Amino acid sequence: MSIKPAERNALASLDLLASAVLVLDQHGRLVFANAAAENLLESSSRLLQQQTLSDLFLNPDQLLAIFEQALQHQFDDSRQDLILERVGREPLWVDTIVTALDNPDMPVLIELRENVQQLKLEREERLIDQSQVNKELIRNLAHEIKNPLGGIRGAAQLLELELPERHVKELREYTQVIIKEADRLQTLVDRLLAPHRLAQIVGDVNIHEVCERVRSLIVAEFPSGLSIKRDYDLSIPQFRGDKEQLIQAILNIAHNAAQALQERIKAGDAELVFQSRIVRQVTLAKVRYRLALDLHIIDNGPGIPAEIQERIFYPLVSGRDGGSGLGLTLAQTFVQQHMGVIECESRPGYTDFRILIPLP
Repeated sequence: MSIKPAERNALASLDLLASAVLVLDQHGRLVFANAAAENLLESSSRLLQQQTLSDLFLNPDQLLAIFEQALQHQFDDSRQDLILERVGREPLWVDTIVTALDNPDMPVLIELRENVQQLKLEREERLIDQSQVNKELIRNLAHEIKNPLGGIRGAAQLLELELPERHVKELREYTQVIIKEADRLQTLVDRLLAPHRLAQIVGDVNIHEVCERVRSLIVAEFPSGLSIKRDYDLSIPQFRGDKEQLIQAILNIAHNAAQALQERIKAGDAELVFQSRIVRQVTLAKVRYRLALDLHIIDNGPGIPAEIQERIFYPLVSGRDGGSGLGLTLAQTFVQQHMGVIECESRPGYTDFRILIPLP
């Protein structure tokens, strides 16, 4: 469809907008995309023209339904929060405004505004609230288990002493099962209570010394097939914190990543990246900080299964057979004790754990 000069001038003014604007014809094909839309959709206006919403997004149904309503002038404009999925790219979390235009050649205008920051803040608040609930649940549950567990173990030991001599060898096997399982559960309970028992040993922390310590531990366990890359901002200042807690937190994340990379380690192309940066004017747990450490632990593994991505920091949730489901819970607890947060972005071939901690 050819655009008239007057219309072209009017559309050109849309390039001044910060939000992405798409103008569609009556058949649902794009006739115009402003500069912000090109940036958002990572494609040029020339390539976007004549594409449909179904070409652009994997889940266009809701957007198409609103487009049809606008085409029939059932409203002047409609606002929706949508998640628009794309092939091979991150989904878009957008505020969508669909407007009906009085132009038969270009009857519908769609405006897309990313609301990633708001969603991140809301998700962070949910994680912090959930973490507090988890802490109380774990502490209460662990104490409830601990007391009867000692009684069970003690009773099994006494029972073993009372076994008749002629049946000791046959029956001792069963009492030992009880004792060993009680000890195993005791170890699990101790791990659950560990972050609540240990007092912080506060001192000056150099985050790169922490990362190098973790790197040496990972290299010792996975000496071949795994490439560990470092991308450090050496200008990051020291901050007050518990070095051992931070080593444990980062080690838990990196070790999980290395275990998820087993297939790539066998193939020899496994990669783990430690990246440090400074971010400015960041909000953590509803508090605004001028500076914060921005640490990323990135791997090229299979990604976290979609069904547990929202629950990976919950206790006893694991994506690996034989995993305890405590590593990320403890990591989150230790980072939160430094007034920070952990975020995660994952898809096949890319998983990024991001640690944000306030800096002085």
